[in-house]
Amino acid sequence: MRTNQKITILSLGAESCGRFAVFSNGDIFMSKNFGDLLDNNNFTNYKIAVLKRIKTSKPDVILTDLHPHYVSTIFGEVLSVKYKIPHLKVQHHLAHIFSAVGEFVQNNNNLTTEIKKLLPDTFYGISSDGTGYGLDGNIWGGEIFKVKSEKQKDKSKNLIINRIGSLEEQTMLGGDLAVKEPARMLIAILDKFLPKEKVNENVKKFYSENQFELFYNQLQQNFNCQKTTSTGRILDAVSILLGFSKNERKSKHEATKILEKHSTTPYQINPKIIFDKSCDRYILPTTPLFEYLLKNISKDKKRLAATAQLYLAQGFLKIIKQDLKHKSEQIFFAGGMANNQIISSYLENNNVYTSKKIPRGDEGIAFGQIIYYILSNQ
Repeated sequence: MRTNQKITILSLGAESCGRFAVFSNGDIFMSKNFGDLLDNNNFTNYKIAVLKRIKTSKPDVILTDLHPHYVSTIFGEVLSVKYKIPHLKVQHHLAHIFSAVGEFVQNNNNLTTEIKKLLPDTFYGISSDGTGYGLDGNIWGGEIFKVKSEKQKDKSKNLIINRIGSLEEQTMLGGDLAVKEPARMLIAILDKFLPKEKVNENVKKFYSENQFELFYNQLQQNFNCQKTTSTGRILDAVSILLGFSKNERKSKHEATKILEKHSTTPYQINPKIIFDKSCDRYILPTTPLFEYLLKNISKDKKRLAATAQLYLAQGFLKIIKQDLKHKSEQIFFAGGMANNQIISSYLENNNVYTSKKIPRGDEGIAFGQIIYYILSNQ
């Protein structure tokens, strides 16, 4: 990828996928995937490779994820101090979206001019994944952004980004433990519309009476609970409810992949979007989806599985249509859930752009961090 930018940028990517990138002399170099950086061997090899690149060409800026506890973020902070290099953090879901933006521009132009000039003045981004640290400190993962370029007096363009929509906030009971045990998510969601005994009926095969009592009290007291708008957590809970997944995640996106694998023809339901004045954004409610699934639980569960995924895809697009002024405005879709064929196919059939070469999940984060930085500083 080439631009006329005379700057060297090092982006360290995400934590779950150790892939960094370097922008230098107008080109972007993408490293290999070193794997999950929580593995000590992976992280060691990743750090060695990063340090070699720094010694070859000292960057002018280091980019990392916004999450303060990612090992890649902490590593970036260390490098920044050691080598006296400015360090900037890029929000996870914006990096996802801008990875798709970068590929889109690359596919349609030779990038011999400033890439900001090659983009429409207004475009939208849907970022859908499992986990990403949000600007409000909560865990995001089902977000809609509107991006506008406004001309300044010096004829440069200022990038204005607004989070105009998201999935309904749900509760991760036990924080990160809800990622490993999706039934915890299900307990919190069902508690919104079912009495205690009915919630227990739907999870009793996973937890003893004593365990459920402990979890239920924890939820009522909001102790060690984290708010999330994650698509992955919703689909995890659907997979558990319909009986396709076990309550133990052994790999990333395991429950959602199982759900997609067991999906057939969806039933037709119509997502209803609401506008929440308290947070100034459109919300796609997900609790009604679970009410629908339980009401129809005796029906074909493979069709219900497909219905849940289509519900999210339709809802994402419906949020954008609430704000869309011109049909020609480009929409991008990225994140780990962009690999879900049911969701991505629906959006692609409605002229939404998804990456074909740059990975849609965390493997493409480093690329997206660089594109975001370039566009924000032209």
